[in-house]
Amino acid sequence: MERFLFVVGFVAFWTLALMLMYIGWRGRARRQAHQIGQLPATPVDLGEQIVAPTTGLYVGSTIAPSWQDRIAVGDLGFRATGELSQYDAGILLERDGASTLWIPQESVRAVRTERGLAGKVMSKDGVLVIRWRLPSGTEIDTGFRGDDKSVYPVWVQGLADATNGGDSLNAASSGEVERVTKNA
Repeated sequence: MERFLFVVGFVAFWTLALMLMYIGWRGRARRQAHQIGQLPATPVDLGEQIVAPTTGLYVGSTIAPSWQDRIAVGDLGFRATGELSQYDAGILLERDGASTLWIPQESVRAVRTERGLAGKVMSKDGVLVIRWRLPSGTEIDTGFRGDDKSVYPVWVQGLADATNGGDSLNAASSGEVERVTKNA
C-alpha cells in the first residue's frame, strides 16, 4: 500500500509540474505578444533565388540580444525540421508542422554563426543565426541548425551580396555580417 501511495504521489507531483510549466509558457506568450506583433506575410513574388535551399532544424527565435529569451508567441518557440532559402526579397524558412516564416531582406540586420540559441547548445559555429527586425520594431534572433554546416559561409556571404547595393556592410570577427545604419 505504501508503494502505491508513493507512485500516486509521484504521478500527482509530475502532473502538477507539467501544468505549471504550461501555465508559465502561456504567461510568457501573453507578455511577449505586444513586442512581437504580426509577423510579415510571404510575398507572392520572391524574386531570384540567391542561396539554394538548406535542410535542417529550426532551433527557435529569441528576443535579441539574449540567446536564451525564447519567444513563446504563436509557433515561434517550437523546434521543427525545415528548409531555409534566400531570395532577392528575403529569407524563406519553410517549417514542417509549423507556419512558414518570412524574413524580408530590408529587415535583416545580421547573419552569423553561433555556439547556441534558445537553449540549444552545439559546437563552435553550430547554429546559423539571423538577426532581424519585426514590423513592431523588436529585433529577434532566429536560429537554424543546418544538416550541412559547410553552407554557413555561403549564407553569410549571400547576405553580404544581397544587400551590397543599398547599405554598406562590415564583417565582424565571428563570421558575422552586420548592416551598418545610424541606429546600429
